[in-house]
Amino acid sequence: MLAIRRVTQNKGTRTAGVDGKKWTTPKAKMNAALNLSDKNYKAKPLRRVYIEKYGKKDKRPLSIPTMHDRAMHDRAMQALHAFALNPVAEATADKASFGFRQNRSTHDACEYVFTCMSQKNSSQWVLEGDIKGCFDNINHEWLLGNISMDKSILKQFLKAGFVYNRHLNPTKVGTPQGGIISPTLANMTLDGIEALIASKYYTSKTGKVHKRYGHHKVNFLRYADDFIVTADSEDTAKEIEESIKLFLKKRGLELSESKTLISHIDDGFDFLGWNFRKYKGKLLIKPSKDSIDKITKKISDVVKRGKAWSQKNLIYVLNPIITGWTNYHQSVVSKDIFGKLDHQLWNMLWTWAKRRHPEKAKMWIANKYWHRMSSRKWVFSTGTNNLKLFSDTKIVRHPKVKLDKNPYLNMKYFDLRKVKINCCKKANMSSNKMMNA
Repeated sequence: MLAIRRVTQNKGTRTAGVDGKKWTTPKAKMNAALNLSDKNYKAKPLRRVYIEKYGKKDKRPLSIPTMHDRAMHDRAMQALHAFALNPVAEATADKASFGFRQNRSTHDACEYVFTCMSQKNSSQWVLEGDIKGCFDNINHEWLLGNISMDKSILKQFLKAGFVYNRHLNPTKVGTPQGGIISPTLANMTLDGIEALIASKYYTSKTGKVHKRYGHHKVNFLRYADDFIVTADSEDTAKEIEESIKLFLKKRGLELSESKTLISHIDDGFDFLGWNFRKYKGKLLIKPSKDSIDKITKKISDVVKRGKAWSQKNLIYVLNPIITGWTNYHQSVVSKDIFGKLDHQLWNMLWTWAKRRHPEKAKMWIANKYWHRMSSRKWVFSTGTNNLKLFSDTKIVRHPKVKLDKNPYLNMKYFDLRKVKINCCKKANMSSNKMMNA
């Protein structure tokens, strides 16, 4: 029943598979739960779709499992086995792995990078790794030999094939992007890189593993298929790169040559939408240029698309976009960038307003669309609906996660941590409301 609940309450439930069927009624959901069984299970081929990658010509393939298959359900079957496999994955995971794991996030990864690189004597070199087509190229034989779940079911998931342009295509390698269990399988495939590095760089002569920093100041961090490794020199980073290549080769994977780079911290590097760089010995984490360009283009496209929209509708569409972006970047050094984006947004809206009233004076346009709110001038508002500013969001440091904690064994720790994070967010929201009052 939990598996059925999982697949009917997420966004994917609105997308049908190759048979075009979805669950919409309580009766359909209960029937699915009652008939969910491994007995004589045979997975149907997945429906292949391609989605755009920002700034790239190639597209990302997504494979969508069917919702209904002879009263047994591919999505629910994947969810059911994912529920069983996730505790195993958590217990065997690399400590510094943050992607597709419970109670871990990009912000936790960001804080870990800061911990590893912020001190004066911290490592100066960074290996930025990107695995080429990770989901699409994982070796099936490796998965069947190393993943602790029912082999016949796993084989069904892997060998189901996919339908594209009404043609059935076999799947010889890879685990489908879009499948519920795929992130767990990908994580388990990549787990072990940290131990590999630790065996060479983290241990002392007695064999004791250091909590942080080996004699080459090596630290490993991974988020999904992107990872970074810190090192004391460029040569050490190159050595580690070669070791990782051998590790991946056994699993049918390889590093992307164009995206795998070795950088000095003074030159900076981008990771998870942030730029990490030391300025005169001080590590600053800021939104990356690509992330800024994306949000600028997104808002620009909305304003252009909304030429004929009412002011209320434009505010309704823009506010969630601004809120989402600022919430993501509110834990890093973003204050100046928030201010610059506010200025750019104001210019876009001024152009939008002037285009609507080409015959009117500037003062008339300003008085119609902008109002004074308390101590603030030039608030884009209908009187009852105000546009959120980027700078309304205050900078709040994200609390670090303890890497040795397991959500299946240390539930109390994560519950308290969640309360702490929510309190910080509520305090920030209260502060914004007081400013806007």
